[in-house]
Order: sequence, then C-alpha cells, then structure tokens
Amino acid sequence: MPPKTADLDATWTYLNSGVDHIMNNLADTDLSFTGYTSLYTTVYNYCTSTKMHGRLDGNRSGANLVGSDLYNKLSEYFILHFRGMLKKTESLSDVDLLRYYASEWDRYTTGANYLNRLFTYLNRYWVKRERDEGKKNVFQVYTLALSQWKEHFFMHIQKDNSKLAAATLRLIAQQRNGETIDQGLVKKVVDSFVSLGLDNADPNKECLDIYKDQFEAPFILATEQYYKKESETFLAENSVPDYLKKAEERLREEENRVERYLHTKTRKELISKCENVLIREHGELMWESFQNLLDFDQDEDLQRMYALLSRIPDGLEPLRKKFEGHVKQAGLAAISKLVGAAGANVDSLDPKAYVDALLEVHQKNSEIVNRSFKGEAGFAASLDKACREFVNRNAATGSSSTKSPELIAKHADMLLRKNNKMAEEDDLEGALNRVMILFKYLEDKDVFQTFYTTKLSKRLIHGVSASDESEASMISKLKEACGFEYTNKLQRMFTDMSLSKDLTDSFKDRMSQNHDDMDITFSIMVLGTNFWPLNPPPHDFVIPVEILPTYDRFQKYYQTKHSGRKLTWLWNYSKNELRTNYLNQKYILMTSSYQMAVLLQYNQNDTMSLDELVAATAISKDILVQVLAVLVKAKVLINDEADQYDLNPNFKSKKIRVNLNLPIKAEVKAESADVLKAVDEDRKYVIQATIVRIMKARKTMKNQALIQEVISQISQRFAPKIPDIKKAIETLLEKEYMERVDGSKDTFAYIA
Repeated sequence: MPPKTADLDATWTYLNSGVDHIMNNLADTDLSFTGYTSLYTTVYNYCTSTKMHGRLDGNRSGANLVGSDLYNKLSEYFILHFRGMLKKTESLSDVDLLRYYASEWDRYTTGANYLNRLFTYLNRYWVKRERDEGKKNVFQVYTLALSQWKEHFFMHIQKDNSKLAAATLRLIAQQRNGETIDQGLVKKVVDSFVSLGLDNADPNKECLDIYKDQFEAPFILATEQYYKKESETFLAENSVPDYLKKAEERLREEENRVERYLHTKTRKELISKCENVLIREHGELMWESFQNLLDFDQDEDLQRMYALLSRIPDGLEPLRKKFEGHVKQAGLAAISKLVGAAGANVDSLDPKAYVDALLEVHQKNSEIVNRSFKGEAGFAASLDKACREFVNRNAATGSSSTKSPELIAKHADMLLRKNNKMAEEDDLEGALNRVMILFKYLEDKDVFQTFYTTKLSKRLIHGVSASDESEASMISKLKEACGFEYTNKLQRMFTDMSLSKDLTDSFKDRMSQNHDDMDITFSIMVLGTNFWPLNPPPHDFVIPVEILPTYDRFQKYYQTKHSGRKLTWLWNYSKNELRTNYLNQKYILMTSSYQMAVLLQYNQNDTMSLDELVAATAISKDILVQVLAVLVKAKVLINDEADQYDLNPNFKSKKIRVNLNLPIKAEVKAESADVLKAVDEDRKYVIQATIVRIMKARKTMKNQALIQEVISQISQRFAPKIPDIKKAIETLLEKEYMERVDGSKDTFAYIA
C-alpha cells in the first residue's frame, strides 16, 4: 500500500491492479477484507492529501481539488477495459452475441457497484462539489461506468446495423413463430437498454432515451410488419371466426411479453399498434361477418368479436346498427308468421300469442346483449330502439297505432282474471313483469291505460279478479313506470269498491230493521263518474215491478246519506239471478238486467212479440234482438215464428246454475270504439293542459319551440301529432289563455 503522501502515479499503479481484479476476476476469487480496506484507504489518503501539485483556492478543500486526476484515470481505465470485449463481439452474432453481452454486462455492473463503494470518498466530496458547481458531465463512479459502457462499448456494437437490437428482435420473432427462447436472456439485454439511459441533470431519475431509440422504436416497427403479413395470410386461408381466435391469442401474447421482458411503458404503444394491425385494418371484414354470427347464434364468436372491436374507437357502432336491424327484422317476422299470409288472422289474433311472440324475440336478444355484449349500453339501446319499432308497428297493427297497446292490455286482463292458469301456477307476478317489458316500449301508453282501465272496471264489477294483491302489484308497476297521475284513476276504482261494500252492508242493516218483506238479495256498487270508464245505457229502461221497491228504497236511503248527489243507474252493467218455478227441476238463471227484464215478462205471458217486448222493457230493438238471440240459443225461449218468442216449458240443463250472461257483439265492438273515442278526448285535454303549463312557466314562446317542448313533455305518454298540437294552440287562443304577440307572426304570450 503506498504511503499517505504518494503521488498520482504511485497511487494509481497500486489501485489499478485492485480495480482490475474487481472488474475481471471477482467471480473467480473474492477480494479479501484487508485488500478492500487497503484500496479504500489509498483512495481516501490520495483525496485528502494537500501536498499535490496545483494551487489551492481559498474556498476549496484539498479533497475537492485532487479528485479530478483520479476520476480521469478511472474513466480511461473503463475505455481500455472495453477493447478486448469489442474485438470479441465482432465475431459474434444472434444468440451468441446476446449471451456474451449479457454475461459481460453482469460482470461489469457487479464490478462497477463495488468500485462505487470503494470510491465513496471521491463520490461524496469531489463529485458532489463538481456537480453542485454545474458540471453535469461529472458522475458518481457507478454512473460513470454506465456512461462509458454506453459510449465506448454499446454504441460501437449498435453502429454495426444495430447489431444488438437486431439480434434481440430476431429472438422475439422466433418466439412469435412458436419456438422456445431464453426469455431471461432477452430480459437482461432489454433491461440494460433501460439502465443506459442517463439524465445528466439527475442521474438517479429513470431515462428511457436509449431504450426508446435503440430498441422500442425498431421493436414496434417489426411487430407491425410481422402481424400485417401474418393477418393477411391467415385471413386468405381461414374463416373470420378462426381469425378472431387468432387475434385474441396474439393480443394476449403481446400483453404477456410486456410482463415478461419489456418495460411497462412500452405496453400502451405496443398494444395500440397490434390493435390497429390485427383489428382496425380488418374491421370491415368483421363487420360484414357479424350478421352471419347472429343468424347462427354463434355465441362465443360474438363475444370474441365484441371484445376485439370494443378495443378500437368506433369499432362497435356498425355492429350496434346491424344488431338493431336484426332484432327489428326478427320481431316483424315473428308477428307476420302469427298473422299469416295477407293478414288473414288479424281480427282473430289471440292477445296471448301476440304478447308471447314479441316477448320471445325480446328475451332472446336481451340474452345476447347480456351474454355476448356484456350488457353494453350501446347494444342495450339498439335492442330498445328495435323493440320500440316492432312492438308499435308490425303486421298485426297495420297503420293503427292503437292495436298493440290494445292487445297487450287485453293480455294483462286475461292474466288478472280468475280461472287463469297463470294465477294458479304462482307465476302471475313473472307474467306481469313480462307485460311491463312490452309496456315500456309502447308509444301510446295512454291507449293501454284506457283499455286497461276499461278491463279493470269489468273485472271489478263482475268480481272476476284473480286477487287484490295481483291487481295492486300491477298498478304499482304502472305507477313506477309512468308516475302517480297515470294510476290515480285505477287506485280510486279500488277505493270505490270497498266503499260500495260498506254501503251495501249498511243498507242491508237498515232494511232488516225497517222492512221484513225484503226477499231480494241485493248488493250495490256506487262508482265515481270521473274515475270509471262506464257509459249509461243509450236508451230508457223500464224497471221491472219485481225489483222496483228495492230500487226506490235504495234511492231514498242514498239521498239521506249524500244529499245533492245524483245516481245514474247503469242497467247495461248490472246482473241478476232468477229462480225458475215453472219447471219440475228448479234452476237458477244467471242473467244480465236486460235478460231479466225480458224473462220477467213471462210471469204474466207465455208468448210475446218483439214489439211487445220493446214496449215492455224500453230496450232498443237492435240490442233487444241480440239479447233474445242468447236466450233462444240457450233454449229458455222458443222462436218458431218470426218476431214471436215463447217460454219453453220443456227447458232442461245439466247444470242447476245456468249462466246466460254472455257478452253480445254490440257491446264488444262498442267497447273498442268507446275506448278510442275516450283516448282522443283525453289527448285533446292533455295537449291543452301541457301548452298552458309551458306558457305559464315561459311567458312568451315561439311557435316551433312550443311545439317541440309539447312533444318532448308528452312523448312519455303518447306520440302527439303536430296538427293536433296546432289545433290545441288555436283553441287556447280562442279561449284567451294566450295571445299572439303584436308585430310577430309566430310568437305567443301567456295571458295571466
């Protein structure tokens, strides 16, 4: 070990052999503790010696001054160290070159780490001071070693056609071709590219310049060329579904590649480039084959196509459009099949079959959206759009916008009636939920509402509801979908029913106290005119003397409870039970009030003409003919001569209770016409009320803006027609709810 006062040459001569051992032979023989201590002390002694040549500045300690000679010696040592290595690399290529490079890199960085600790004193004082004074090309010893490796070894190899990077890329290409390669070797080489990036301003900060320029850029380019060629070749010989599998596999491989041996920051550009080459450039082909996958329910392939195309911007939009068309077509085809050629079965269409056909298409495609397209919002919207289209316009509806809501409401009515199999199978709730799926798509929800209200009124009047729970459940579903206003009437109908029950009971109590001669069992429903879609009979009605006393007593009783209220009797909805006393077997005939009025005439007569019956009952002739037809068909009356009706003395029936109360055609037809008439009336008022509400809030508004606002507010209930809105505006101008603004043709102002 040289003395403390040794000069540079003596010091370096001693240090050189130690440095040489560390850089070349550390793997074979370790450096002894005393050897290491001697070297460390020599560096320390030299750096703290002030008897060196050169003048000392007043503000610089000796260590700071004399470090530069040692630093330069070390720099030169590294350059000499590379000479033999460079010679060796000239004869190597591919894997041999990479192996040699990686092993030398390992040996070199291990040694440099050692030296960094050995020259701690130099790093801590001289290097720090130099850098603090702005000399950015002076580094700590380990960083200096890397800088010299880059400058005098790495760049020399790269100058020869990027020999190192090219060898690495060839190895990666072999792996892509299915060969097994030494991934650890690739990782070591690639990591060295990362380590060699030096930020002069802050050597500790990661700098990817070398990695990006020397490796990443050529790697991305090679990847693009590789997959461009492969995908074109593969598609020329294979089907699109097979290509989807291939592309999916390749993308997964590249993700793994990043994990295994690339820098994580390469991921974004690499995957983006792969997506571009593997997916975007063949997008057209995928879009074209999408319909085929749908037609043959190729679920896995659909999932794969969705997953791939969702990776590129706007990749899914063409699929959504095609899917919408596919669903719409399926819906229209299902209904056309049901209706038959040239609409043969439109009038006799079974509401259940209609609803089932629509739901089947929705159900199937809804499953595709959830399973194949992960419930993605765009596909869900396409499904909704297509369903809205075919639910409202199909072979069964023709040009009518009211047919679909009518059929769906009729189906709901069937579900909610007694004796419906669904009600017995406990799946009624599920069936109602399915009705709500279609309800959501109806454009004219008000038509459904009016039909539903009419049907509900019949169920309640005739007592044929499956259960109050199911009725309440359906109303709450409608309320959730459309708000309180939509179901307000329906809820009031139930209130009326329970009030009527109480009223019947209290009337019976009163009668039992005051009249012993009440031999007629009687129950009443008093229903609010505004809430029930029921019309009084269009003709007079002669109340049979048999029930007149009960009728009068109830009228009086009701007036004492509610003076000022007027009762309108709906004989067309009332029903009765009659007991036969003229036959050996006693029967109970369940009749409508009109049938009762006819049959009671035969208490005094055995035969009556049509005109006599019209005079006795005041029922209009056209309705009476239909009433009589039912009685004749049931063989209660005999009609041997034209317009002459006799009581049948030989009437027989297997049942003791005989139901004669069947709907007559006039009633069925009238119901649909009444509903549609009611809908039109309601719409006029809804449009007017909406206009007034908007004008009240805005005060003034242009014609076009007002029409648009009305459409947007009402379209939840029905699709308003522009001529109807214009008509409503004219009506409100006449009624002076609003006025035209002077000097402006198409602006309206609200009149408070």
